[in-house]
Amino acid sequence: MNTPIKVLQIGDEMPVLELPPITRTTLALFAGASGDHNPIHIDIDFARKAGMPDVFAHGMLSMAYLGRALTEWVPQRQLLSFGVRFAAVTHLGDRVRCSGKVVEKTERAGRPCVRVELTAAKSTGEITLAGEALIAQG
Repeated sequence: MNTPIKVLQIGDEMPVLELPPITRTTLALFAGASGDHNPIHIDIDFARKAGMPDVFAHGMLSMAYLGRALTEWVPQRQLLSFGVRFAAVTHLGDRVRCSGKVVEKTERAGRPCVRVELTAAKSTGEITLAGEALIAQG
């Protein structure tokens, strides 16, 4: 079944996705699913030797959460581009909150689109990822 195209307007907001606190289990499961077994994310001794107080979340985990929020809002086939900039570390116990807002109507290769500004933030409000997506409108 094809989901109808979602038409968005400037000011429309993506439903907020709030996740439970990041745990060691979350990091281990993401490492297994992504293939990213960097010890800084799963080995406390390694993290401490690197000067961190403990392990911390993969930046790509928060990006995956943003992608999930985005594709729960609009059909994946409308997503033309999606990118982020990593801004801060997500620590154990942090709760990730994903949000987005349509900020511009534009065009790509003659096709109408909207540009959505995206953020992943901690419950404190500190932004950990900032990015954008381009969503086709027709």
